[in-house]
Amino acid sequence: MSSAGQITANDLKPVTTEPKSDESPIIRITGMHKWFGEFHVLSNIHLTVARQERIVICGPSGSGKSTLIRCINRLEEHQRGEIIVDEIKLTNDIKNIEKIRAEVGMVFQHFNLFPHLSILENLTLGPIWVRKTPKAEAEETAMYYLEKVRIAEQAQKYPGQLSGGQQQRVAIARSLCMKPRVMLFDEPTSALDPEMVKEVLDVMIELAEEGMTMIVVTHEMGFAKSVAHRVLFMDFGRIVEENRPEEFFNNPQHERTKLFLSQILH
Repeated sequence: MSSAGQITANDLKPVTTEPKSDESPIIRITGMHKWFGEFHVLSNIHLTVARQERIVICGPSGSGKSTLIRCINRLEEHQRGEIIVDEIKLTNDIKNIEKIRAEVGMVFQHFNLFPHLSILENLTLGPIWVRKTPKAEAEETAMYYLEKVRIAEQAQKYPGQLSGGQQQRVAIARSLCMKPRVMLFDEPTSALDPEMVKEVLDVMIELAEEGMTMIVVTHEMGFAKSVAHRVLFMDFGRIVEENRPEEFFNNPQHERTKLFLSQILH
């Protein structure tokens, strides 16, 4: 880790698994617009995500990054354009929304764990109630994923007894218990102390190595360099630039991208 506490690409193992470009994309967004009242927060978004592809979205605060990924599983409703996830069109049809949410896991900045439930109960709640998984099977799956994120010994504790990094790993395990085809990460390390960041990024890197399709909103540029197939830069609700990491960081094309990178890369 650099002296400033920033995770660099040298701190992280590069991931080499490639997306499945010969199959139909798992996400297609075409001409998508989103307003909050009069505020045009997303404007004419076009994005195609291949299966097993990993995309990092960066940009200044208020640029629409989080809103974009929240639209993919209908946590926010878009007003114009088309979103298709795994061949299911996202509309007001509640059945379609439920199908998509069952396939798309999301990890938030602030964990969103139920404080009154144990770690194990947090992980089994969704599979039992949404997928109708028997309790014993749900608990077995939960323990498998807690082992995967290296905190199985915390299963009977409550979220308030865990560090921020541990809680975020629980949140990742909780999403994995639903066995999603896509994982969305909304600034998953921004609420963590610097020494906890790498333990969460390491778990995300393991997911990447296993071929999970991932869209990650983050300012962790070391992670972007090591893991992403593409990096997108957003500003004022638009995708300003997108490219492979080496081109994005070494040869940015847009003046706004150059300014942003000059401010966050030290």
